[in-house]
Amino acid sequence: MAAEGPGDPPADDANLQLGRAVGRGLRWSLFSTALARLGALVSGIVLARLLEPTDYGLYTVAFVALVLLANINDIGLETTLVRWPVDVATVARTATTVIFGASVLLFGAAFFAAPFLARSLRAPEAAGIIRLLAFCVVVNGAFAVPSAMLTRSFRQDKRAAADVAGFVLSTAVTIALAVAGYGAWSLAWGRLVGNLANGLLHLALAPARYRPGFDAGDARKLVSAGLPIAGALLTATAVYNIDYVIVGRYIGPAALGLYVMAFNLSSWPVSMFTESVGRVSVAGFARLQLDLPSLRAAFTRSLTLLMAAAVPVCVLVAVLAGPLVRFVYGDRWSPAAQALRFLIVLGLIRVAIHLAYDLLVAVGRGRAALGLHLLWLAALVPALAVGTRAGGIRGAGIAHMAVAATVVLPALLVLLRGLGIRVTDLARSVARPVAGGLVAAAVALGGLRLVTPELAQLAVAGTLGLGAYLLVVAPLRHRPELRLRRPGPRQPVAVEPA
Repeated sequence: MAAEGPGDPPADDANLQLGRAVGRGLRWSLFSTALARLGALVSGIVLARLLEPTDYGLYTVAFVALVLLANINDIGLETTLVRWPVDVATVARTATTVIFGASVLLFGAAFFAAPFLARSLRAPEAAGIIRLLAFCVVVNGAFAVPSAMLTRSFRQDKRAAADVAGFVLSTAVTIALAVAGYGAWSLAWGRLVGNLANGLLHLALAPARYRPGFDAGDARKLVSAGLPIAGALLTATAVYNIDYVIVGRYIGPAALGLYVMAFNLSSWPVSMFTESVGRVSVAGFARLQLDLPSLRAAFTRSLTLLMAAAVPVCVLVAVLAGPLVRFVYGDRWSPAAQALRFLIVLGLIRVAIHLAYDLLVAVGRGRAALGLHLLWLAALVPALAVGTRAGGIRGAGIAHMAVAATVVLPALLVLLRGLGIRVTDLARSVARPVAGGLVAAAVALGGLRLVTPELAQLAVAGTLGLGAYLLVVAPLRHRPELRLRRPGPRQPVAVEPA
C-alpha cells in the first residue's frame, strides 16, 4: 500500500469526509424518494378511482418497452461516469455524443416495432402509447451526463429538487388528462412531461456541463466499461418486467392491471430504500474499492441498516395486504391482494440484491452482475409461465418470490464470497431484523382479530406489529460498527527495525 504523501489527507480524515458526503447525499436521497413515493401513493389512489384496471394494463404494455429501452439507452455510460476513476472531464464530451446517438437509434427501433410488440401482448391499441413513451428515451439520453455529474458529486440535494419538481408536474398532467377521459394516454403524457422537466433541471443544476464532442479512443474505453453494466441493467430490468409480459399474454390486460397495482404497492417501500441508497452506494463503494476491509465493513453496515428499515414495512404490508388494498384503492382492486402478499416478500429480498448489485458494479464486476441476472431470468421465465397458468396473478407472485429466494440469493452469496464477505457475517447482520419481523408478523396477525373495520385493522394491527418489531430491533442502536465515528487523535506508528 502506498504511503500517504505530504499533501494527502490522513486516511481517517478522508474516510470521515467520504462518510459525511455519503451521509449527506443519502439523507437528501431518502427525503426526495420518500416524498416522491408518498406523492405516488396519493396520486395512485386518485387514479385508481379515475381509471380502470384495463387502462393500467394497456399502459403497462407500453411501460415495459420504455423501461427496457431506458436501461440501455445510455449503454451503461451514466453509471460508468459515476465510478470513473480519474477526472471525468476528459471523457464527458464523448460520453454526451455516444449516449445521445444511442438514444436516437433506440427510439427509431421502438417506433417501428411498436405495433408488433403491442399485438404480441394482446393489446394492439397500445402501439401509439409505446411510441409516445419511447420518446422518453431520447429525453433521458440528452440529460444522462448532467445526471451522472450530480450523482458523482453526491449532490442529491439538487437531484431531490429536480425529482420533486418533475414528479409534481407529471402527476398534475396525468390527473388532469385522466379527469378529461384520456385513460391510459394520461399516464403516458404525464411520464413524458415529467421526464422532460426532470432532465432540464438536472442540466441546470449540474456542477459541470459538457458540449458534444468525440474521441475514438475515449469512446472505446467508455463503451468497453459500459456495455457489461448496460447488459446487467437490461437483464435486471427484464427480471422485474418479464412478469408483466407473461401475465398480460396469458390472462389479459384486466388481470395485468390488477397485478401491476399489486406490484407497484409492493415496490413502494422497496423503491424508497433501494433508489435512495442506489444514488450514493455505487459512488461510495467505488471510493473504497482499493480498501477491501473498509469496503466489506461498509457493505455489512449498509445491509444491516437497510434491512432494519425495510423488514417492518414489508412484513406489515404482507400481513395487512387485504384490508390495505381495499381501503386504499377500493373493492374493485381487492383481487390484487392475492399477489401482493408474495410480491412484498420478493421486495424484501430485492433490497439485499440491489445493494449487492451496486457493490459489484462499484468494484468493476459488472460481468458477474450480468451473469447473476441472466441466471435469474433463465429460472424466472418458466416459473412465471407455470405459476400464472396455474394460479393467475397469485401464482405469478409465488413464482417470483420462490425464484429469488431459492436461486438468486444462493448465487449472490457465492459472488460476495469472492470479495471476502462471509455468509456468517451477513447472517449476523440481518439476524435481529429478521427475528423482529417474525415477531411483528405474529403480533399483527393477532391484532387483525381484535377489530373488524379495515381502517381500524390497519391502525391497530400495524401499530402493535411495529411496536413489537422496535422492541426486538432497538438494541441495534448500541452496536458501534453501525455508527461512523469521528477519528480520535492520531497515534504515532511504531516502526520495527528491518
